[in-house]
Parts: sequence; C-alpha cells; structure tokens
Amino acid sequence: MATMNTADIGFEKEIWKAADKMRGNIDASEYKSVVLGLIFLKYISDKFETKYRQLVAEGEGFEEDKDEYTAENIFYVPTEARWERIAAEAHTPEIGQVIDNAMRAIEKENKRLKDILPKNFARPELDKRRLGDVVDLFTNIRMHEHGDSKDILGRAYEYCLSKFAEAEGKLAGEFYTPACIVKTLVNVLQPYKGRVYDPCCGSGGMFVQSAEFIKNHSGNIKNISVYGQDSNPTTWKMAQMNLAIRGIEADLGRYNADTFFNDCHPTLKADFVMANPPFNLSDWGADKLAGDVRWKYGTPPNGNANFAWIQHIIHHLAPTGRAGVVLANGSLSSQSGGEGEIRRKLVEADLVDCIVAMPPQLFYTTQIPVSIWFFNKDKKQKGKTLFIDARNLGTMVTRKLRELTDSEEPNNRGDIQRIADTYRAYAEGRMEAKKGFCAAATMEEIAAQDFVLTPGRYVGIAEQAEDSEPFAAKMERLTGELSELFKQSHDLEAEIRRQLERIGYKIASK
Repeated sequence: MATMNTADIGFEKEIWKAADKMRGNIDASEYKSVVLGLIFLKYISDKFETKYRQLVAEGEGFEEDKDEYTAENIFYVPTEARWERIAAEAHTPEIGQVIDNAMRAIEKENKRLKDILPKNFARPELDKRRLGDVVDLFTNIRMHEHGDSKDILGRAYEYCLSKFAEAEGKLAGEFYTPACIVKTLVNVLQPYKGRVYDPCCGSGGMFVQSAEFIKNHSGNIKNISVYGQDSNPTTWKMAQMNLAIRGIEADLGRYNADTFFNDCHPTLKADFVMANPPFNLSDWGADKLAGDVRWKYGTPPNGNANFAWIQHIIHHLAPTGRAGVVLANGSLSSQSGGEGEIRRKLVEADLVDCIVAMPPQLFYTTQIPVSIWFFNKDKKQKGKTLFIDARNLGTMVTRKLRELTDSEEPNNRGDIQRIADTYRAYAEGRMEAKKGFCAAATMEEIAAQDFVLTPGRYVGIAEQAEDSEPFAAKMERLTGELSELFKQSHDLEAEIRRQLERIGYKIASK
C-alpha cells in the first residue's frame, strides 16, 4: 500500500467541490445534512438497482419483492425514490421536493432508517439549479474510472465529513475524529473479532475504520459486533447513515442519549473500546452520579469529565478487553479534583498499557495537545507501561493541518504503522527502548514520577549524532563554502545590473 494522506484525494475532491457550490448562505452545520443525505440516497439506490437487475435477469418476477432485498441487508427503495426518477427531475423547480419525498418513502419502507434521513432539500435557501447539477454529478459517477461506485460513495461520504469538520471549526469535534488518529487506534488494537464499542461515537468513524482494517487484512466484518451511542441527535443520525453506507450493522441505541445518564448498553462487556470523548468537558453532572458503580477508582470531578470517560470505558471492558482513548494531555499530569489519585489507582490496578503523546495540529477543531491512552484488562507485560513520544511524527498537509503517514510497505512504514509496530514489539517482549521515542517503565518507576504519565519523562531526549569532524577542518570547509556563495551572489548582482542597463535603468555603484 502506498503512503497516503488527504493530499492524494481525487474523485472525492470533485464531489466536494461540486456539492459545495450548492451551499450559498447556508451554515456548514446545516448544509452537511444536504450533501451527506444526497450521497446516502445515491448509495442505497445504486445498491438496490444492482440487486433489482439481478432479479429481473432471473426472470421469476421477484424484483419488487421487498423480502428479496432485506434478506441481503439491502434497503428497499420504492419506485418514487429511485435515482432514475430523481435524475429525471434534476432540472425542474420541484427537485428539492422530489428528494424530500424520496427520503420519506425510503424511511417508510425501512424501519432502521425511520426519522434518520434529512428532508430539507425543498428549503428556499437551497439553490435548485445547483442542486440539479450535483444530482447530475452523482448520476454520472459510474462513467468515471474510479472503481466500484459503492467504494467511491463511501469514500466521498468520509471525505465530505472531514471537509465539514474543517469548515465548522471547533464545533466539528462533536462528530469527526481525524482519520489518521482513528487508524492509529485501530492499528494498535486490531479489532478482528468480538464486540467493538464507542460511547461517544460521533459520525461512526471508529467503526468504519475497524471494518476497513478487517477487510484490508483478509478478515470477516461479520466477526465483530458494533455498539455505540451519541448525545447529539444530528450526529447520531449521521452515524447511522455512515454505517449503513458501509454495510455495517450497528446498535447505536434507539435514539441519541447522554452516555453518563442514559447508558444505552448497561450490560455490555466489550472486547474493544475506541473513543474520542469531548476534551475537558465541564459541568457534566458529577453531583447527580455520586456513588455510581462505574467510579471504581475514584469519583471524577465535575469540572472535568476525562476520568469519568476513562472509568465508564473500563467498566464496559470484558475480562480480556482493551481500549484506546484520545484525551487532552492535561489528563496525564493533573492533580486537581482527585484526578491524580484516580490516575494512581489505574496504574496500580495494572490497567494502563501504553501512552502515546501525539503530534500537534492533527485536529481541525482544536490546538489542545492530545495523547492516546491504551488500557488492557489482561496485559502481556505485567507491571509495565509503554510510553511513546510521537510528537515529532506527521507531515503538514496544509498550513494548519498535520497528518500521520499511512503506509504498510515493509521498507517504508508509515507513522501509524511505526506506532503500532512499537506497541506490538513491546507486547511481545522484543522492543528495544529508543531515546526520545519509546521506553517501557515499571510501576515503581512511574510511582517515582508521582504517577505522572507524560511520555517525555520516560523516553528522554533523542541522542544527537556525534560530530566527529575536527573544529579547524570544519571551519576551513565552511568558510570555503561561504566564499563560493559570496562569489555566486556577486555574479548574480552583476547580471541583474546588466539586464537593467539593457532596458535603460542603471543602478549607481556605492
């Protein structure tokens, strides 16, 4: 697999650019349901049409039998909602109403989608001419040589999610975790089989990447069960669509709900938990949950929910379960509100498997520095914790955004794979400490640091390459290079003077 980042995006970018023309004066937060809803509609229509043609070819008259579709987890699309009808109406003033009616018809025929699909295409603010142009673009997707249309639409959905996160700024943290962070979690945890849970699932990126990882490593997506929830109603609906477009069956609860106060999966014991909770959430209701069974390691303070999320996640881990959680760096060292005591008890319970300090500028939404905590109920390296300082990894893909590289090539491992490889070597007892990057610390060594878990305290500073060149020789070489540079600058100055004189401008000599 070649090294990849969003700079490599091709067709997805075309879709975004064309769809973005529709926006006009609509806020990104409202507009995203328009774009994502249209991509979703196109996806389920394509999948339905493929099965429809297959049934027609069989000639037994079952092409309108709803059970033929639901048996294969294909959404049934009634006649008035099929893409050919929408495409035919693309350049009529009623196109918005046609799409809204199609969404209602699909919801009526598919209980899983009830009250989930957007129905705001007829709004006056939405330019119907541009909406028709985007419908045309989606209609012609199959004319492009970009692979399977399902894959194109799935990738386009994910890409548009990231672009909305970029457009919305800090508000986007509610629904989108950058793909390179999710891939890091997935590559370390490797959720091939079992129950996968995200208590604050946003748009479902953790589940999507888990499915991609399994597919890329010749596994079977049917070997995992997906559970999640989210408190934001719009985000919860986006997650349902994102998972449906990928063919992922998931239990996200019957409706959006607050994880702390209305746990949708109270008896769940997950094999894998992956989460990116809201950073440093305050006033989350700790006073109303005093004595909660989840607070086994101490009552979290009302001023910061970080250790409430950690303990909720640990509470939901199976006896051999593992978790990866993205948290603000303050959680590594804070002593306020009893957080230091909770952190000490987590270490002493031998639950903290690995801490990874992440590079800056990975998020569209915040400049808060973050780390990934990995927990393990059944650690292979008992009494030890791996620390990785990855702050110097990553590549700037825009002026404001950094990404970790992603490459499986044996001789060119990406940043994501380097972190995962280091964790695997540690778990298997073959890792060698590398100054400035990775080190394993015993519980006693962590206690000596007052249970502060900042990786820099344990990995140290990278050794600088020794300069073996004698000082006199170095100065002779450097002054020689400088002399050559001076000569080149004089030659350039003389050439500039000559060129200016040719067009009648002479610079006076000093």
